[in-house]
Amino acid sequence: MTENGNSSKKQKLCYELDEETLNSGAVGFTASDIFIRSKACVAYTYDDVIMMPGHIGFGLGDVDISTKLTKNISLKVPFVSSPMDTVTEHRMAISMALQGGIGIIHSNFSVEDQAAQVRKVKRFKNGFITDPICLSPDSTVGDVVALKEKHGYSGIPITDNGQMGGKLVGIVSNRDITFRSDDFSLKLSEVMTPREKLSVAQQGIDLKEANEILKETKKGKLPVVNDHDELVALIARTDLLKNIEFSNASKDAVTKQLLVGAAIGTRPEDRTRAAALVEAGVDVIVVDSSQGDSLYQIEIVAHLKETHPKLQVIAGNVVTPAQAINLIQAGADGLRVGMGIGSICTTQEVCAVGRAQASAVFHVAKFARKYGVPILADGGIKSTGHITKALALGASCVMMGSMLAGTDEAPGEYFYQDGVRLKRYRGMGSLEAMAKGSEKRYVWESGSASAANAAISVKVAQGVSGAVQDKGTLLRYIPYLTQGVKHGMQDAGLKSLGEAQEKLYGDQLRFEIRSPAAQKEGGVHGLHSYQKRLF
Repeated sequence: MTENGNSSKKQKLCYELDEETLNSGAVGFTASDIFIRSKACVAYTYDDVIMMPGHIGFGLGDVDISTKLTKNISLKVPFVSSPMDTVTEHRMAISMALQGGIGIIHSNFSVEDQAAQVRKVKRFKNGFITDPICLSPDSTVGDVVALKEKHGYSGIPITDNGQMGGKLVGIVSNRDITFRSDDFSLKLSEVMTPREKLSVAQQGIDLKEANEILKETKKGKLPVVNDHDELVALIARTDLLKNIEFSNASKDAVTKQLLVGAAIGTRPEDRTRAAALVEAGVDVIVVDSSQGDSLYQIEIVAHLKETHPKLQVIAGNVVTPAQAINLIQAGADGLRVGMGIGSICTTQEVCAVGRAQASAVFHVAKFARKYGVPILADGGIKSTGHITKALALGASCVMMGSMLAGTDEAPGEYFYQDGVRLKRYRGMGSLEAMAKGSEKRYVWESGSASAANAAISVKVAQGVSGAVQDKGTLLRYIPYLTQGVKHGMQDAGLKSLGEAQEKLYGDQLRFEIRSPAAQKEGGVHGLHSYQKRLF
């Protein structure tokens, strides 16, 4: 009771952290304290840094990790697959885009083949097989059996020339060859279901209509043809049954085609490559150099922006603002940050140049933000925790190589070693990759052709070849990465990447540097043995 006799509600006391506590390190330190004001002159990796927890006032489903890849390209998830020949070709790029990220197709292709990879992504429609294996009427039962053993299916369209785009003349299924498999030399023209007995769909059909046709005809495959009866796609009942609607897919707002990127080098002939990629429909070009602050890259970035003004260009790699300013001034729409920190990269060891990634990301992101240029943290990512740290230190996206190399969608075949299922993975600076063309990423030479040839006559490897463990399909792996990052954001009290950057530069986000013992304590320890399952 108060003095006037009226009952009063208890007043809610408002407590605040005092300046002494805030400045003592009791709640961690700001990024500015660690990376700018510290006199230690030390560069930090992701493992060196740990984030302090924040207040959770929202659900996990409320966390928004949508972001900017470049000035004009937005993504629903901040994941980008690296332009490496053991990581990103059209299958990886399609799956990344379907799940809200983007893939950058490597340049160890001829110009024509790289452009064809881009077209495969742009022409992709969920549920439509746009590059089915085809055979001709002169192919044999033995060819079908071999394909079935390799790929696990036997419903193969037959075209007059044995290629996609040829005139459809029939289809051969398992039941057509079940009792003929003893005669491998038998031509398919004698066993296939001919064109006049096939149910087909016309180009332009949507998945719902195709599904109805498959239900009515009870067929396993539905060829899609154009007005000239040429095969343009194939729809399989099994694909429709497992078809998923990808609401987060990265698509062009006008054409509704999937977004895709491609890498080029900095040599004069790469201007021709870029033109072919633009014609194929590429959305973003990554100028791929291990050290991005060169006259050659500045010139090609300026050329791309002048020649293809609507094209988005990501330049790099850089690790300091001094490198970044030249590329920003040349017109870069995004920057790729990282040098010598990938799991298969030896640039720091061989060339004695580079920077620890946490420091590189913080400093370049802070500088590039003044010009509205997003940065892409490239390399050094080994876990969802590393992704969260990169984003919290100012990166808009992360580029991953080894994290994605062991997935089904990565190029290459699986093999077993000591009972473990593996896939090949190599750095673009490895001698094996350089032999395929990636030496242009590491060697610069001006002057005569003879001088350039002399420069590359002795190759100095800046990467290694190895293997990574099977991670399964991206359809399960990307959702795991997404959920892991959202958990990290929630624990840090961050509801969105926009809020993360506001708190970072407003000195509200807190970090600490971990000692080696603290890093050990933060991982699995004290067990005789354990099994680590990601999902």
